[in-house]
Amino acid sequence: MSFTPPLDDTHIPSSRRGVLTTAAMLGLGLGLSSMPGWPASGRTSLPVRRTMVDAIEGKFHVVEQGEGPAVLFCHGFPDTAETWRNQMQAVADAGYRAVAIDMRGYGRSFAPEAPELYTAFHITGDLIGVLDALSIDTAVIVGHDWGAYHAQMASLIRPDRFRALVSISIPFAPRGQIDPWQYVRDLGLGDRYYAFELARAGAERKFANAEQAIRSILYWLSASPEPALRWNPLDPDLHMLRPSPVAVPGWADPAYVRHTIEAFWESGFRGGLNYYTAFPKTFELMAAYKDAVIRQPSLYIWGAADGLSQMLHPETPSLEALREAQPNLVNQVRLENVGHWVQNEAPARVNEALIKFLAAI
Repeated sequence: MSFTPPLDDTHIPSSRRGVLTTAAMLGLGLGLSSMPGWPASGRTSLPVRRTMVDAIEGKFHVVEQGEGPAVLFCHGFPDTAETWRNQMQAVADAGYRAVAIDMRGYGRSFAPEAPELYTAFHITGDLIGVLDALSIDTAVIVGHDWGAYHAQMASLIRPDRFRALVSISIPFAPRGQIDPWQYVRDLGLGDRYYAFELARAGAERKFANAEQAIRSILYWLSASPEPALRWNPLDPDLHMLRPSPVAVPGWADPAYVRHTIEAFWESGFRGGLNYYTAFPKTFELMAAYKDAVIRQPSLYIWGAADGLSQMLHPETPSLEALREAQPNLVNQVRLENVGHWVQNEAPARVNEALIKFLAAI
């Protein structure tokens, strides 16, 4: 992800610490393995429905579970809708209609090549198109990483369709006067900030071995490594593609890891990397939303061991500070011993916070 980090020279980490489809669908022969054992909550597991729907610009892979008020889940980089399997089961059991999609550029969803087609307005259009195709008037939107950023933008652009917001790993920051990436360069971090490398043409070549790339990213961005060795978004030596010492981190479902690897062997990483390339264009296009705040009821969840969260707010932000940008923020939830993959590293704690929030609104 990439935002306006509240950094100055005193906030640059000095220690070595730090970071950062779906199953084969019936009749479509996609070549991806099914996700066995979609988690059950201990109660009767509700059926999981998988479809391809026509949105505004293309087809999107949608996973659904349960019935009731809609909750729309948006994943980040590099991931698919399957990252939400634990949360969808919990939400469905609580009486909601859980909906997750492979975002534009991922899995089996619409994946244009041009980076300029990955702005917040394009992604918001996708989300609205999916809601329309599913005959959903309004939804609570939940996002992680880039999914959180685009959930926030969608909440700003279409508050009539998104009645509440849950941001995971990324706090909301209003659009300011200065391009966030220019701000980072002005701090002298132009050769250190990881997002610049991922936004360069040809960056996908670094991810050519999907098996190695996914295993590395899941491990180094989590709380599994020693603190001094974790991914650090401002330290190129602690990059996310170092070989992982384990095939599957202890917190990860092996079936989820295998699915993710197979999904990226199939799709490649270009679509996901386009989100980085398109970010400056989104800043330009959001000029009319300068200083706009999100007024829907909101929740922020983050892992204390996440290198990205540590960069964005080196100290735990107060509710008062967060409510300057989200006046109706209900709560923030800091999860100890949890890294970037919050919904997978601590599913029970995330589910508890999510269900409590949904009940409160």
